[in-house]
Amino acid sequence: MTEIDIARHSLLIDPQLHVWGWEIPAYLFLGGMAAGLMFLSSLLHARAGERSRTARWLPLAAPALVSLGMLALFLDLALKTHVWRFYLAFRWTSPMSWGAWILLVVYPVSILFGLATLADADVAALAQRLPRRTVRALRELALRRARGLRIANLVVGVGLGGYTGVLLSTLGARALWGSALLGPLFLVSGISTGAALAMLLRVSPEERAFLARADVHAMGLELALLSFFLVGLVTSGEAGRAAAGMLLGGPFTAPFWALVVVAGLVVPSSLELLERRLHLPATRVAPALVLVGGFALRWILVAAGQS
Repeated sequence: MTEIDIARHSLLIDPQLHVWGWEIPAYLFLGGMAAGLMFLSSLLHARAGERSRTARWLPLAAPALVSLGMLALFLDLALKTHVWRFYLAFRWTSPMSWGAWILLVVYPVSILFGLATLADADVAALAQRLPRRTVRALRELALRRARGLRIANLVVGVGLGGYTGVLLSTLGARALWGSALLGPLFLVSGISTGAALAMLLRVSPEERAFLARADVHAMGLELALLSFFLVGLVTSGEAGRAAAGMLLGGPFTAPFWALVVVAGLVVPSSLELLERRLHLPATRVAPALVLVGGFALRWILVAAGQS
C-alpha cells in the first residue's frame, strides 16, 4: 500500500496535462488587445471633434498586434507546415475555423478603416514608402465606405475579442474552461487592455478621458463576470468545485487574486475614478496595471486549466 501511495504521487506515472505553453496566453492577450483597439477606435471616430494623430493611427495598431499574436500561435503549432489547411474550408460548428477566418478578416477591415481615418499628410507619407497608386486607390475606396468600415471594424473587433474566450470554453473536458462566460469575459478584458494601451500613447486629454471611462466600465463588467464565473464553477458539481479550488485556496490563488483582481482591476479602476473625480493629473500607473492584469488572467486560466 505504501508503494502504491508513493508511486501514484509520482509525476512519472500521473503527469500533469501540459499541452500549451507561454505562446497561447500571449496569443490570447494580444488578440484580445487588438479586438479592444478595434472596438474603441470605431467609437472614438464616431464622436464629433478633432482627433489626435495617435487616434488617427490607432486602427492600424490592431493588425500589428494580431500579427504578433499569430506569430506566437505559429510557434506553438506542432505541424507548422500545415497551417494553410485552416483556410481550405470553413466549418460552421468549429470555433477554430471561425477564429482562423476572423483573424484573416481583421487585416482588410482594420487597414481600410485606418486609411479612412488618416490625415492627408499621413497618407502622403505612406505613399512614399509603399506603392503610390495602391495607397491612393485604397484610400479613395476607404473614404467612400468610411461609415460601413467603422461599423465593420467594431463588429469584427467584438467577434475577435469573444472568440479568444470561446476558444477555451469549447474545450468542455477541462472544467475550468467549460464556461460560456469566458467569451464575454475575454471580450471586456480585451476592451480594457485596449483602452489601457491607448492611454499609454499620446492621445488628447478628451480622448484619454473617454478611454478612461470605457476602461472603468469594462473593468466593472469584468469583475462581475469573474464573480459569476467562480459562482458557476462552485455550484456546477464536483469537477467544477475542484476547478474553482485552483483559484480559491489552490496553487493559483495568490497570483489570481493579487495580479488579476487587485492589481489588474481594483487598483487601476480606483485610480482612474479618483483621477476623474478629483481632477488629478493622469498617470501611466493605472493603464500599466491593467495590462499586467489582462495578461495574468489569460496566463492563469490557461495554466490552471491544464493542472
